[in-house]
Amino acid sequence: MTIVQMQPRSSGAARVPRTVADAMQTAGPQVCDDMTVEVALSVMASARTGHLLVCDNDGACTGLLTRDRLTAVRDSAVYTDRVQLRDILVDPGPFASPLTTMAEAEQAMRHLLLDALPVVDEHGNALGVLALTS
Repeated sequence: MTIVQMQPRSSGAARVPRTVADAMQTAGPQVCDDMTVEVALSVMASARTGHLLVCDNDGACTGLLTRDRLTAVRDSAVYTDRVQLRDILVDPGPFASPLTTMAEAEQAMRHLLLDALPVVDEHGNALGVLALTS
């Protein structure tokens, strides 16, 4: 029997994410689109997060809302306590597939001025969130 000495990988050689699936974070709080802005802000504060994934009644992800966006809506002159998340999510998306390359996702996020992007499967279910680092 021969003993083989294994060399550990260098800790300085971090793996570079190639696809969105390699770099995404867990989805975090997911809320239904019939939730009001005030309740969504409370959920966000309780979860200590800067964003919420919004889903429809079928569980499909319809978008991502940030604390800044919700606060701007709440502070607007036309705000009432009946405004629901579906009222402020005008356009669904954008979304990323877990197979999207990091280069494509980063380029799209910078072009659209997004800090975070929902990652969804082929059925529209949220798998995670891709957040840009500065």
